[in-house]
Amino acid sequence: MLKLPRLLRTTAESYGARIAIRDAAGNRTWREYLGRIQRSAGMLRALGLQPGERFATLSRNCVWHGELLLAGYWAGAVPVPLNFRLAPPEIAAMLDDAACRVLFVDEVFLPMLDAPQLAAWKSRAIAIGEASSGGALANVDALFAESRAIDAYEPREDDDALLLYTGGTTGRGKGVRLTHRNIVANALQLARVMAPDENDVYLHVSPMFHSTDLKATVVTMFGGGHVYLREFSPALVLDAIERYGVTIASLVPTMIVRLLQEGKLERYDVRKLRLISYGTAPMDEQWLRQAMRAFPQAGFHQCYGLTETSPYVAILDEQAHRRALDERAELLRAAGRALPGTTLRIVGDDGLEVAPGECGEIVVAGPQVSKGYLNRPDEQAAAFRHCWFHTGDIGRLDEEGFLHVLDRKKEMVKTGGENVYTREVESVLLTHGDIAEVAVVGVPDAQYGEALLAVVVPAHPRHAQPEDIVAFCRARLGSYKIPRRYMFVAQLPRTPLGKVKKHELRSAYLENT
Repeated sequence: MLKLPRLLRTTAESYGARIAIRDAAGNRTWREYLGRIQRSAGMLRALGLQPGERFATLSRNCVWHGELLLAGYWAGAVPVPLNFRLAPPEIAAMLDDAACRVLFVDEVFLPMLDAPQLAAWKSRAIAIGEASSGGALANVDALFAESRAIDAYEPREDDDALLLYTGGTTGRGKGVRLTHRNIVANALQLARVMAPDENDVYLHVSPMFHSTDLKATVVTMFGGGHVYLREFSPALVLDAIERYGVTIASLVPTMIVRLLQEGKLERYDVRKLRLISYGTAPMDEQWLRQAMRAFPQAGFHQCYGLTETSPYVAILDEQAHRRALDERAELLRAAGRALPGTTLRIVGDDGLEVAPGECGEIVVAGPQVSKGYLNRPDEQAAAFRHCWFHTGDIGRLDEEGFLHVLDRKKEMVKTGGENVYTREVESVLLTHGDIAEVAVVGVPDAQYGEALLAVVVPAHPRHAQPEDIVAFCRARLGSYKIPRRYMFVAQLPRTPLGKVKKHELRSAYLENT
């Protein structure tokens, strides 16, 4: 049965003596860890959370964060991990949209509760961290100490297990409803290509509000261990790999580049690392070749997926990487082949499948496809049609079944592993008194894959300086959504129907840089 409580119980029964958590504060076996999960689930129930109700987390990666998510599965409550890089108004909108009952807050982010938009959440907030134990808020450790273990709630496979927010075009995110079946099915699909076992140790370094973190489910399924890293730095990653015997690391390309540039790899023993997976964008061939030389014992996977697919659809596996570097370099730009049980189609604007090799929108069917969006019936109807999820990505399938993602139908930029919808950024910029018109586009960036470029038509002859616009945005947008590159023009090029020709803006910028 594809249910997360059953997965946890089976893992504890089969691998009870194996190490589940590797941490500086001490290791925990799977038998011990399940006991804590059961008590944490009891804590959620004591807080009034009933099956199907939601609670939010605003936290860096840590052991407590992981335990709360699993406790939610066990209790039947639905965790809502929030992006801590967002501004308070954005976080408040998500909390309200999800109708969360409780908010768990990392001690580092407690000052955010002083923002007017989040002030009402102080009475429902619970602090995570030792430094917060003496404050006015309830503390998770104290609540846990008073809690008792509860039996697992038995969900249906199609019950919501997790709510993840993805970027939205209207200024508020879309809550993606992932079921027990979605998450467990994708873990089983990944097992085919990742070949996990009880000796694996997974490094949680990408933020846990990302769907990327769900990849760790397959490691849990096979009795492997977990290491949580609060933030990324090359030294912290390499130290964790050596200290805890990490075998699997899921990184974005910018992290890999920084490891190569700043990591001082010769100081660390990383021989146990057997798999490096990366996603959000292909890697430049030069950096990939360097990475494969730096980690000769590790295979590389490029992963293509979306929050709505729990998250993975296709993998460019180790064999394909080796083949690409030896004889077919263009494969490095491919997203890989479909995972088992996944069906990919390429369709035209008429919704009909195009001829092999032709371009169109990528649509997906499979057990990992979400049941839809929370409170967004129109967007759900547009994206989820007749058992197919319409990704909004443009791609093609080659003669060997490799998926090539060519562009995005939706106006979205992926920068440093984060999805940014340009219309949302433009809406904020247009509230600046010195900006008459603006268009935001993605341009290539060596460090982040893509960077945000704002093309501005000034409202006055003396236009605002870029640093002033950045300061204006800080209170209104998450930091990664703020454009750092600017181009000032007299007018925006438009089609006869008034649509901005963003490709011309992008080309003009690249020609002058």
